[in-house]
Amino acid sequence: MWSIVSQWQRSLYRFRFDSLRGFISLFLVGAALSVAIAACSPGSNTTPTATSPTSPGSSASPVAEQKKDIELTLVAYAVPKAAHDAIIPRFAEQWKKDHGQTVTFKQSYGGSGSQTRAIIDGLEADVVHLAIGADVNKLVKAGFVSEEWTKRVPNNGIVGETVAAIITRDGNPKSIKTFNDLTRDDVKWVTADPKTSGGARWNYFALWNHAIKSGSDEAKAKEFVTKAYQNVAVLAKDARESTDAFVKQGQGDALVNYENEVILAQQKGEKVDYVIPEINLSIDTPTTVIDKYVDKHGTREVAEAFVKFLFTPEAQREFAKVGFRPLGDVAKEKEFVTQFPPVKQLGRIDEYGGWREAQKIFEDGGFFDEIRSKRQK
Repeated sequence: MWSIVSQWQRSLYRFRFDSLRGFISLFLVGAALSVAIAACSPGSNTTPTATSPTSPGSSASPVAEQKKDIELTLVAYAVPKAAHDAIIPRFAEQWKKDHGQTVTFKQSYGGSGSQTRAIIDGLEADVVHLAIGADVNKLVKAGFVSEEWTKRVPNNGIVGETVAAIITRDGNPKSIKTFNDLTRDDVKWVTADPKTSGGARWNYFALWNHAIKSGSDEAKAKEFVTKAYQNVAVLAKDARESTDAFVKQGQGDALVNYENEVILAQQKGEKVDYVIPEINLSIDTPTTVIDKYVDKHGTREVAEAFVKFLFTPEAQREFAKVGFRPLGDVAKEKEFVTQFPPVKQLGRIDEYGGWREAQKIFEDGGFFDEIRSKRQK
């Protein structure tokens, strides 16, 4: 670059003594010098960048703004499908009004663990709604989601909340009212196996939470949950199999499931007797954008807007209609106060170390393996 500058200085000297021809020469040299300096300057970039970096949590891509129509892929566990079917058209209408773009959705529903595995194996989701935070942690560990995902939206990313319900036989002939009743010698109950079902891990911690909040120390809580699992008539592979064992095969006196699924079954015309234990656990279902794919697709802006929309009163009412306990002031609305009985002592998984710590119980060699070995004796 410095040799170019010297050339320019010599040209300038000659110009002072030349006429029109010298002026033209200087103009051409100056123009060439400007181009050369620009090319050598740090940070200059003459090639527009179409996409943003793909590292989790990187800044929003402007690509979505350039597209007339946008497609998002929503991957979720099966239960909230009815809510999303009602929420998506409302969001699309609002986005069209605010941005003039048409947003369409590809949707995929299935078991939370299976959906998580599918994303890691290549299913390019923009947004997920999963049954358990442990599944999002797997996506974080695999590099698909930013570590900061809980800080980007309200309620630490928990968009749907429910509690555990104990479903009984018609008329509740064994008078089962609390988790303590599941340890009685005359009671058998059904649940999915926490080793194979992510959702069943909530059932385990509902029992654990009951023991701790009833005054047990850790040793006593271990005895309590061990005794309860010794009374399990069927430890099914997943939630569907556990429901089939209880409903279709007549196994057990009780089935532990989620309140929102019981409400949804009643809305479909099924007769279900159930109790909501007064000492209970908040079963929290998280949502987040998949950072790796929204940056690849250029859909971060609209995907993040959709996730935030799920926390609005408008969306929370749709979740409540299908049995989830709504967040914020929506929970105080008359119809929902009536629908959801109060829980006197509500525990949260964060009290037990969050899913990063809680998950260890179900790993190979963890405490739940001890429970299973005692069941087999």
